[in-house]
Amino acid sequence: MSDSLEQTYTDGVLAMNKYIIERNIPDAGKLTQEQLSGISQTSCCVLNELGPEIKWLESYVTGDKIYCVYLAESEDIIRQHARQGGFPADNISMVTAIINPSTATLA
Repeated sequence: MSDSLEQTYTDGVLAMNKYIIERNIPDAGKLTQEQLSGISQTSCCVLNELGPEIKWLESYVTGDKIYCVYLAESEDIIRQHARQGGFPADNISMVTAIINPSTATLA
């Protein structure tokens, strides 16, 4: 998506909200590629079990946190994914707008 201010996104016939999940994981930035792959595999297995109501788009690994971007029908299914996968979900925020450099030209 470019600079759209939409709050819901469609994935097939499901209308889903975009969420940013903050996961506090000490030394996340020091995880090896093998460890990150294992975390990703666990996440994907749980997502397959939960069905089309939740979709993982991407994640950003920093020093002590991982920020994940998801499409989901609700915050509840994100929490369910975290519980089943054994992941923290310390802060879940619904995206209400998206801005980027092209947003400056919309005025």
